[in-house]
Amino acid sequence: MKVKHTSALELTKTLVKEDSSWIQLHRSKIEDRMIDIAGGTGLDNSAGLNPIEAPDTIKEQTDDTNQTSYTPLLIAASKGIVEIVDNMIEVYPQGIEHTSSNEQNILHVAISHRKIEIFQRMKKMKTIMTCRLASRIDKKGYTILHHVADTKNYDGGHQPGPAFQLQEELKWFKRVQNIIPSHYVMHRDIEKHQTAEELFKETHSKLLENAQKWIKGTSQSCSAVAVGVATVVFAAAYTVPGGNDDTGHPVFLHSPFFLFFTIMNVLSLASSLTSVVMFLSILCSPFEYENFRISLPRKLTLGFTLLFFSVTTTMLSFAASILIIIHFKKTSWTSTLIYTAAFLPVSVFALMQFPLYKAFSSTLRALTRKFTPHYLLTAIQSKE
Repeated sequence: MKVKHTSALELTKTLVKEDSSWIQLHRSKIEDRMIDIAGGTGLDNSAGLNPIEAPDTIKEQTDDTNQTSYTPLLIAASKGIVEIVDNMIEVYPQGIEHTSSNEQNILHVAISHRKIEIFQRMKKMKTIMTCRLASRIDKKGYTILHHVADTKNYDGGHQPGPAFQLQEELKWFKRVQNIIPSHYVMHRDIEKHQTAEELFKETHSKLLENAQKWIKGTSQSCSAVAVGVATVVFAAAYTVPGGNDDTGHPVFLHSPFFLFFTIMNVLSLASSLTSVVMFLSILCSPFEYENFRISLPRKLTLGFTLLFFSVTTTMLSFAASILIIIHFKKTSWTSTLIYTAAFLPVSVFALMQFPLYKAFSSTLRALTRKFTPHYLLTAIQSKE
C-alpha cells in the first residue's frame, strides 16, 4: 500500500504539470459570455443558437454539467484528496481562484462536500486570498455559508447518532461563518430568497427531529440504568460483606479489602446519581438547534461518562466484597475467576458502546481543554 501510494503521488506530480483543463474551461466560459452578449443584442453567433433561446439553452447545459465542469483541482477538493490539491496549487497558484461553470471556487466545493482538510488549508492561506475566496457568490446566489446549509452533497457525516451528526453540522456552520464578511449573514439566495440560516433550518429539520427522538430515548434508557446501579450500591452499603459483630461494627472493618469496597461503593453511588441528574437535565431541555451545538452533547457526554464510571466501580466493589468473604482462604484460580467476573460486564459494555463513546471524545477534549493552564491564561489575556 505504501508503494502504491508513493507511485500515485509521483504520477500526480507528472500529470499536474501537463494539466491545462482550468485554462480550457476558462476559455469556454468566455465563449459562453460572448454567446450571451450575442443573444442579448441580436448579433449572429457561431454556435448557431436562436438569439432569444440561447441564454436558456446555455443555462440548462450549465445545470446538467455541474460535476463535469469541475477542473481536476475542484474534483480533488470535492473528494478531499489533499495531496493532489497541494501539488496543483504549488504548480499553478493562479488556478486556486478559478471557478466552475456555476461560479463555484475551491472553497465552495470543499465546504459543500464537508472536506475539512481542504477547508483548513484554504483558511491558512494569506488573509487576502482567503477573503477573496470566501466572498465569492455562485450563480444560485449561494455564499459559502449557503453551501453549509445545502445538504445536496451531505452524506450523513461520520458520527454514530443523529444528535452528534447535527452537532457536527452546527459546528461546521459556525466554523464557516467565522471566515465570511459579517454582512453576508443576511444575504439571500436567488431561488428561494433565504438567508443561510433559514436554509439551514429548512434542510436540517428532519435531522433535528431525529436528533430529538434519539437523545430523548438515549437519556431515558441511561437514566433507568443509572437508577438501577444507584439502588444496588445503596442497598450494598447497609449489607456489608461479612456482617456486623455484637457492637454493630463490620467484622472486616480493618481489612484493606473492606476499605476498598467502601470507597468503590461510595464512588459508584455518587457517580450514578450525578449521571441521573445529567440525563434529567437533558430531558428538561428545549431541544432547539443551538442546544445541540454545545449544551446537549456535553450533558450527554458527562452523563454517559459518569454512568460508565459507576458501572466500573460497582463491579470493583463486587470483586472486593467477594475477596472479603473468602478472605485469606482464596487460591490463585479463585482470584482469577473473581477478577474475570468483575471486569467482564465492564469490558462488554465498553466494547458495545465504543463507537458512541468515540463521538464523546471530541466533546470531552473540548470540555477538559477549558481547564488547562494555557486556556485559562489565554482567556485572562483576552479580557485584559
